[in-house]
Amino acid sequence: MKKLFLGLAVAAGMMTFAQETKTVSTDPIKKEKQPIRFGIKAGGNSSYFSEQKLSLDNQKIGFHAGVLVNIPLSQKFSLQPEVLYNQLGARSVISSTDVTTGATNVKTKSEYKSTMNYISVPLMVQMRATEKFYVEAGPEFSYFINGKNSGDSSIATTTGGVTTTQSVSNSEDINKDNINKFNLGLGLGLGYDITQNIGINARYINSLTDMRNQKPEGTEPLNHRAFQLGLNYKF
Repeated sequence: MKKLFLGLAVAAGMMTFAQETKTVSTDPIKKEKQPIRFGIKAGGNSSYFSEQKLSLDNQKIGFHAGVLVNIPLSQKFSLQPEVLYNQLGARSVISSTDVTTGATNVKTKSEYKSTMNYISVPLMVQMRATEKFYVEAGPEFSYFINGKNSGDSSIATTTGGVTTTQSVSNSEDINKDNINKFNLGLGLGLGYDITQNIGINARYINSLTDMRNQKPEGTEPLNHRAFQLGLNYKF
């Protein structure tokens, strides 16, 4: 009888050990298996041309918006393709004056803007440094849709606390034949998941392709440069 009880005790102990061993060995596998997640994203762009010096006077404010899919490759790495409506371009303040004569102040400003709209497909490889923080890098492929060049001039005169403003504006569509339809860029960014669904992302895009269809001889390539800041929501 004692031998029977001893045998049952040994058998129970071996089963318990086997269950514990099985549980421990499967935990890491569960952590590595992350689901594919779809989402949307939108935010602001601040862009300029490569021939310009980086300054606030040269920044063209635009936006980006679209969809994404996050595909985990391992516990730390994932692939994130996106399809975005992407507004790039540049701004240039041609002249700006502020003159006070007696009781009268006159401010003048003339600026020129180029707005260029693209469909962009970034293909980012993301690496998670922590559970919520990640860095990313990858190519961005873009197709030019349309664009517009515009000029604005204003004269604001202030006398005795009363201001009168005169403005002149003009615009023209960009000739698509002069623009390289396809654009290749390189993106580098970082992001943070505020919650399981909501995240914030910052990215810098450096274009590698001359935006002109024909580059004049003896000139430097004309490329896009853009900073992006936006929110994303994963389902």
